[in-house]
Amino acid sequence: MSAVDQAAGLRQWAGTQCTPEAPRAHAAPSRGTPAGAPPRTLVVVGLPGASPDQARRVVTLLEHWAARGQRWVSDPARWRVVPLAVTSPHLPALLDQQSRWALWVGSDPDAFRRAFAVLRRLHERQGPRRLLAVHAPELPRQGLLNNLRQAAWGCLGIDLLVMAA
Repeated sequence: MSAVDQAAGLRQWAGTQCTPEAPRAHAAPSRGTPAGAPPRTLVVVGLPGASPDQARRVVTLLEHWAARGQRWVSDPARWRVVPLAVTSPHLPALLDQQSRWALWVGSDPDAFRRAFAVLRRLHERQGPRRLLAVHAPELPRQGLLNNLRQAAWGCLGIDLLVMAA
C-alpha cells in the first residue's frame, strides 16, 4: 500500500469517527513566561503511563526543541510536565487552572488511532480545544501528524499544534 493510499485511508477512517455536533471555538494561545517566573505547567494526555519516565520523555522533547531554536520553550528545566489520563476526574478542575495542554503521539503503527481516540474522549468530556502535539523528534510532519491535525480540527474542532520540521 502506498503512503498516499494509507493517508487517504486514515482520513477516511477519521471521518467515520466524527461527531455530529459543530466544532467549538478554542482558547487563545498562551503567552511566554518572563525570566524568573514560576515554572510553566504542561498537562499531557495520551502518555502510555503516568510514571516519571513518561513525563521525562516530554521534557527531553522540550530540550530538543529548545536546542533547535524554538524560543517559546525558553529554559526546558522550567517546565513542569503533568501526565494526565483522559479519564481523570481532575480534568474539569485542571481545565480551569491550566492553559497549556499537549497530546502525546506515539510513532508505532497504531499511533494515529490511539491519539485520535484520546482527542475524541477529550472532546466528549469538554476538554481543551488547543493542544500541542508532543512526539518523538524523528516523526515527520508529513503523514501521521498532518493527518491527525486535520482529523482533530475537521471532526472535533480541536486545534492540534504540530512543531515537527
